[in-house]
Amino acid sequence: MSLTALALVVTAAFLHATWNFVAKRIDTREGGGPQLVFLYALLTVVIYTPLALYFLAGQASWPSALGWGVITVSALLHYGYTLVLQRGYRVGDLSVVYPLARGTGPLLSSIGAIVLLGERPGWLALVGIALVVCGVLVIAGGERLFRRGSMHAGAGWGVLTGGFIAAYTLADAYAIRTLMLAPLVYYYLENVLRVVLSAPTALSRPTRIAVLWQANWRKILIISTISPMSYFLILTALKYAPVSHVAPAREMSMMVAALLGVRVLGEGEMHRRVGGAVLIALGVVGLTLG
Repeated sequence: MSLTALALVVTAAFLHATWNFVAKRIDTREGGGPQLVFLYALLTVVIYTPLALYFLAGQASWPSALGWGVITVSALLHYGYTLVLQRGYRVGDLSVVYPLARGTGPLLSSIGAIVLLGERPGWLALVGIALVVCGVLVIAGGERLFRRGSMHAGAGWGVLTGGFIAAYTLADAYAIRTLMLAPLVYYYLENVLRVVLSAPTALSRPTRIAVLWQANWRKILIISTISPMSYFLILTALKYAPVSHVAPAREMSMMVAALLGVRVLGEGEMHRRVGGAVLIALGVVGLTLG
């Protein structure tokens, strides 16, 4: 993986961990799910419309029919991912749900890239993928994740979220690497469709939208600003490096998320999670050299 791609992924990882931390702290008792998706997708469209128009007026081309098809599939997958992730945060710890989601996602993404996109990572990159996944599982709780108990529900939702991550990562990689769509325009249009998808359910209960916005507007504004930035950087990195390298490397966000979960949310077990962070760091080194 090139240094350019690595720099993009590192920056994206910090932004991604930050918005997930903010999302965990959103009060969804009086509204959430489609209402929350609708609000921050709509706000994302409002914030990034000037930049998208600038790109479209320049060198970025309008998507073809196939491009629109991929954008639609991605919008559906991102919508499902967001709903599942919110449910996981409702029943489990940030430092369980987030690491499992981010660990399962790159593993499945890498397998999909090898099988479907024809990528052939070297042995060092394969070792890096394995180290990242192991580090994520260590951070998330190790063997306890697979036992029935207080962590079990959060673990299940984390794995399901990872499946959505893998699916939309492959769809997005195809759009950027094969169809050559501009990353910012592609993700902007995907958010426009996400607004359309979430609007019918969200607007059926306008009171919940009002309550959710009143209680959390600052957090929603933060998410709508930095979440797209994070993903723009990942999509751009896919132009310089294969999916099987980028998807695991972005899990450096795990180190940040675990630290926030322990220090700020009081979720405990600092030593184990530091050990997992070391494994992730070593894995990223393997992906960079491989």
